[in-house]
Amino acid sequence: MHVPDGFINAPVSAATGVLAAAAVAVSLRGARRELGAAGAERTAPLAGLVAAFIFAVQMLNFPVAAGTSGHLLGGALAAILVGPYTGVLCVSVVLLMQGVLFADGGLTALGVNITDMAIVTVVVSYALFRGLVKVLPRRRSSITAASFVAALISVPGAAVAFTLMYWIGGTTDISIGKVASAMIGVHVLIGIGEAVITALTVGAVIAVRPDLVHGARGLEAPLKLRVGGELVDAAPKAAAPVPVAARSTRRIWIAGIAASVVLAGFVSFYASSNPDGLEKVAHDKGIDRSEKDHAAKDSPLADYGVKDIADARISGGLAGVIGVGATIVVGSGVFWAVRKRRADEDQPGEHSATTSAGTV
Repeated sequence: MHVPDGFINAPVSAATGVLAAAAVAVSLRGARRELGAAGAERTAPLAGLVAAFIFAVQMLNFPVAAGTSGHLLGGALAAILVGPYTGVLCVSVVLLMQGVLFADGGLTALGVNITDMAIVTVVVSYALFRGLVKVLPRRRSSITAASFVAALISVPGAAVAFTLMYWIGGTTDISIGKVASAMIGVHVLIGIGEAVITALTVGAVIAVRPDLVHGARGLEAPLKLRVGGELVDAAPKAAAPVPVAARSTRRIWIAGIAASVVLAGFVSFYASSNPDGLEKVAHDKGIDRSEKDHAAKDSPLADYGVKDIADARISGGLAGVIGVGATIVVGSGVFWAVRKRRADEDQPGEHSATTSAGTV
């Protein structure tokens, strides 16, 4: 659903750019709390990896209907794994890498894409996810089921958001009713693929390290005791110290990086070559008549291939691996800076005490 340059007019593109910048600023502050919360020393390093994994899986277009494909948006997956604020940042980093390095999604439309694919998907999916978790039984399977439903709804939600933006600032004279029915219809089907990928990934991480899943915090139900014929909550048991080895994210990192490299570098060659949902609707309805060339169309990595490498398999695979590496470096850098800022804010007393001692 990467919107290219030219689909949305300049005023609306500028307005969504301001909205996206504001949302990213709010998310940076919110991510400090998420990454600085109890246990975040284990989840913070996961955020950059989540961004790289989303980048890799987005390269895997899957067929959904005759002549149409879809790919992961990733908002629900990121929000559930590392938190909604951090999730917005994860998807925003992916969109930035795709736009700048691979000419995927317009640069003037970057605000449109962040608003649609990062903000809308995270807000819709995480709100629905939290609501479902509150009413479902407190067990791991409930987290997986809630992930499935939240991801499923987030994709047509993003299609609705694009339709509204196109209604306000579309550059071609197309019936908005036709755009809405086509966009929502095909993205309901794409949402099924999004839901399957999200649920499988969240379920796999929960099975190995439930402590790393933001959406699974507080999953354990309180122990009940029967006293005088009534059920009462038992006194909470003191948590035993967790060995350093058990807290290590090294295995998750290795597995995540390996999976991302394999998906982007090898499996992506077998992805569907059909246009994705937005591309198909844009072509069928005539929206793409106003599309403009991407400013980075001559980039050495444009269209997910390495320039001057003739072999399509090697060219695409190498571009995918480079993209995974660039995304994890940039993403990890952002989240390391956020964590460091939070750590600095948590130590004002120590700084004041040191200053006072020096003054005396």
